[in-house]
Amino acid sequence: MTTPRQAQDWVPPEIDTTTPSGSRTYDYLLGGAHNFQADRDAAAQAEKIMPGIREVARINRAFLGRVVRALMDLGIRQFLDLGSGIPTVGNVHQVAEEIDPRCRVVYVDRDPIAVAHSEMLLRANENAAIVHADFTDPDGIFASPQARELLRPGEPVGLLMVALLHWIPDESDPQALLARYRRRVPVGSHLAISHLVSDRDNDRINNAVGTFNRARGNDQATTRGYHEVEAMFGDFALLEPGLVGCALWRPGGRGDMSDDPTANTQLYGGVARKTAG
Repeated sequence: MTTPRQAQDWVPPEIDTTTPSGSRTYDYLLGGAHNFQADRDAAAQAEKIMPGIREVARINRAFLGRVVRALMDLGIRQFLDLGSGIPTVGNVHQVAEEIDPRCRVVYVDRDPIAVAHSEMLLRANENAAIVHADFTDPDGIFASPQARELLRPGEPVGLLMVALLHWIPDESDPQALLARYRRRVPVGSHLAISHLVSDRDNDRINNAVGTFNRARGNDQATTRGYHEVEAMFGDFALLEPGLVGCALWRPGGRGDMSDDPTANTQLYGGVARKTAG
């Protein structure tokens, strides 16, 4: 838990710490220290309705690590991690550097706290950087100094949207936004998505999401069904085993899954390859 004194060291002065945020609540669920009472309260309310929510957060983080390692095996050496959140154990560059220290990673987040922490973490890292931007501005993201320096044009990209798209409301037309990103990356690039479901254990997860949304945070979640999430990959070709419960995407052992079968499927997860221009 972060003390008031510690908060002074890393919180931008303009941040309202009395309003919960998705990234800080997620940090708390993962056991991180960069969150506030409002975030902890929102998480506690959600846990009352959905007791397995911590397991879901852990499973999602494990999915991210498996995706990065799988894409590294396919030759991907540069990543764009959108909605990267507050740095916790198992960041993309940490996983990637274990395989190839020359890997390049560009993180993107709109949360000033997430950006401030990432900047501190990456200060001495020549191969990773953070862009303070919103997912809804792909042109600005690709034109940023960080992306222009680290992402090589024409080289396939690992495009990561892990636990991001359920924070994009329908009125922002996430399908159209995804199409813009898919057009921007070259053939051979891969898109990874995990997303809260609306068609598995409906009542429990929708009630938990409703509880968080009613906490009046700046972030509002939208659950979606299988076919809505599948459509986000467009004409990219899904890798085996397709779009499945997050924990069921190429698990490497018991640590990648939960003893609670419900927790294993409350996020859809999948990775797809761009095969044509």
